[in-house]
Amino acid sequence: MQSSLPPPSRGRGRATRERSTVPRSVSAHQEAVRSLLQAPLSAAGPAAELPLARARGLVLARDVTAPVSLPPFANSQMDGFAVRSADLAAGRPLPVAEPVPAGADPGPLRPGWAAPVMTGAKMPAGADAVVPVERADPPRFPDASAAAEVLLPQTAPGTYVREPGSDIAAGARALPAGTVLGPAQLGLLAALGLTTAPVRDAPAPRVLLVATGDEVVAPGTALPEGKIFDANGTILHAALAEAGVEVVDGGLVPDDPGVLRQLIREYAPSVDLVLTTGGVSMGAYEVVRQAMADQPVDFLSVAMQPGGPQGIGTVDGTAFLGFPGNPVSALVSFEMFLRPALSELRGLPQPRPVVRARLAERTDSPPNKHQVRRGVYAEGTVRLVGGPGSHLVSALAASNALVHIPEGRGAVEAGEDVTAWLL
Repeated sequence: MQSSLPPPSRGRGRATRERSTVPRSVSAHQEAVRSLLQAPLSAAGPAAELPLARARGLVLARDVTAPVSLPPFANSQMDGFAVRSADLAAGRPLPVAEPVPAGADPGPLRPGWAAPVMTGAKMPAGADAVVPVERADPPRFPDASAAAEVLLPQTAPGTYVREPGSDIAAGARALPAGTVLGPAQLGLLAALGLTTAPVRDAPAPRVLLVATGDEVVAPGTALPEGKIFDANGTILHAALAEAGVEVVDGGLVPDDPGVLRQLIREYAPSVDLVLTTGGVSMGAYEVVRQAMADQPVDFLSVAMQPGGPQGIGTVDGTAFLGFPGNPVSALVSFEMFLRPALSELRGLPQPRPVVRARLAERTDSPPNKHQVRRGVYAEGTVRLVGGPGSHLVSALAASNALVHIPEGRGAVEAGEDVTAWLL
């Protein structure tokens, strides 16, 4: 879990299917979600050696040790002349030896000579420095077919020389277990001569995603009076996919408990989690609450703004989470509760970088709630975007950070430090 929040309380009470009169703390609900998902997601799967091309996005099952040094030999950092630095002290021109192209295995450099050397080429034995060609007199490589001399300035030993193992030494840990393999990490393994990686070969979690509500219609269709386009499906589908989840799209379901119940029961046996949006509050037509009436699902309030109403439990034995229906509430709920659990239980790194930032302007927060505001972070300062409302999708889209004002903090003055998660 992100370190900015208070430590989670352990354990989770028995599901009651009714909203508790006392709001649950954010940390307690984080632990409840983690506990709910531990069984379906904690199986790491056997370690498997997969080709690098198939290992992208997977997690290293064990440490990888460098079998060779990088670079494996001393090489030139510049196009220039490989020299013995002591030969430059007299200030006399040096005869030019055979050039050393990249990939060649040159012989030793004779004392008092200079060898044209290309970037990345192996340094001749005896040479301890490189003088860039533009600093030579004349400032060019001579014709290889003719005898030539070059005048070079005094240069310290080691100048423009990449020493063996200066990147990583043979036997050192190249990547630790738990590393997510992206292009840079796979590139390192390839540079070390490896063709496979030991990864956790567990399938991606499968999540059934269902948006609910008579008031929403699919984007791209006609918009009748009193209706809005559904953003939750797109927001959460993208967030789940970004977290490495296989999304089973249940589409939009109207406020009909029977339809929702049938859809969930059809898919529940084949997924690890059922996730719904909307229908979890105290209104008269809370379809998710109605559909879960015979299931061990808790509908409760978390002391958080936005995202207070939450549902958690199981449906037909499958883990179930119900997020509120406002788009900002849905995404904040995902970032606060589901993404951290997915990352932790799958052995992935902390999902969002955490920074301390100066607040650009004063803001008020309910003292009995953990408020999550949207903001723009830059150069140590965070500026709030939009208000606390859970419907402000444009403000969400303009943000690059979630700003946390913990329960009990109340007003925060301009210039005070706050915790922000970078998106």
